Amino acid sequence: MRHKEPFAQESKSMLPRRKFLATGAAFLAPLALAQRGNTPAGGEGLPLEQFAPKSMLKVPEHPVAKAKFPLIDWHTHITSSTVAGKQIRFSMTPETCLPVMDRRNIQTMVNLTGGYGDALREAIEKLQTAHPGRFVVFTEPAYDRASEADYAKSQGELIDDAFKAGAKGLKILKRLGLVLRETGSNQLVHIDDKRFDPMWEAAGSHRMPVAIHISDPLAFFLPIDKNNERWEELHAHPDWGYYGKGLPGDKELQEARRNVMRRHPKTNFVCLHVADSEDLAYVSECMDSHPNMYVDIAARVGELGRQPRMARKFFDKYQDRIVFGTDASPSPMTPQQIFGDELYQIYFRFLETEDEYFDYAPAPTPPQGRWQISGVGLPDRILKKIYHDNAARLLRI
Repeated sequence: MRHKEPFAQESKSMLPRRKFLATGAAFLAPLALAQRGNTPAGGEGLPLEQFAPKSMLKVPEHPVAKAKFPLIDWHTHITSSTVAGKQIRFSMTPETCLPVMDRRNIQTMVNLTGGYGDALREAIEKLQTAHPGRFVVFTEPAYDRASEADYAKSQGELIDDAFKAGAKGLKILKRLGLVLRETGSNQLVHIDDKRFDPMWEAAGSHRMPVAIHISDPLAFFLPIDKNNERWEELHAHPDWGYYGKGLPGDKELQEARRNVMRRHPKTNFVCLHVADSEDLAYVSECMDSHPNMYVDIAARVGELGRQPRMARKFFDKYQDRIVFGTDASPSPMTPQQIFGDELYQIYFRFLETEDEYFDYAPAPTPPQGRWQISGVGLPDRILKKIYHDNAARLLRI
């Protein structure tokens, strides 16, 4: 205790000075901000949504106007259909798409959400048939029929019907695993439910790749609090969050998809959004375990670009199993997916250059998180595969 008393006395003597310094700092900080014109003299803080810093970093910039090689955009949403599949809605038209495609060296756009039945046939007629080589259309499951007694058989037959109509693949929305529930109960229909086995097998027998979206960014499964790096995005769209809603977690969803790929080794699955872009080590382990697994990069350059060295190694190792995609649509809620020249130029810059610290979305404020990205500078031999060859091989075009 004798050793502690002098220390305690010294601390007491310092308290008035510390109190003065703390009080002075509290007084001077808002005043300094006010003098710079950033906050009222009253000392209120700057609202986060008004924070728009301008980077002082001086680095080389290499904008890329058009893709170096003819491009197949594996992941777009030109149409959408009703759950019952009886009606198709065109959110974009060929007349909207083709000028951008021509300017940016986009050979083909793959419209994933083509519905089924009559809706699918209309989408194929107005896109794929009317503009051969420029558009490809995928079919979707009849989710509304999942609780019917003969669903397994009828869904397999719907894939056969879609193939005959001209559909080039099958699209699975995250509706399966996170939304779709049994009729008459609140029970979720799981991704690896065996009722879908005939559907996966039918797709494989026709060599129709399955574009499958399972899970979402990891932040969507966490509380929307000060530690969530996507607080702004989730604060603006709280319904996008899954936390506390009794839903499966990310890894549970990912592993259910692995069960499906494991059971159907002759069917090719393209796991959209890099499968789990925030955990490339896990995705690599999945790719090594499942030779029938591919990925697209749609709406994930924001994630890949903040880990450019690891992403570059990933592109190198899996160069034959990665396809280009944007998730392009005209939706104003998601600026990192709005179809147009600027969207594609960001992707080209990310893939073709080693530029540092640039925007990952055509928006004044980064929409997913407040960070910038760096390019991975792929060599031509890999770039050509990502832009075109891998998708062409899967689609047989």
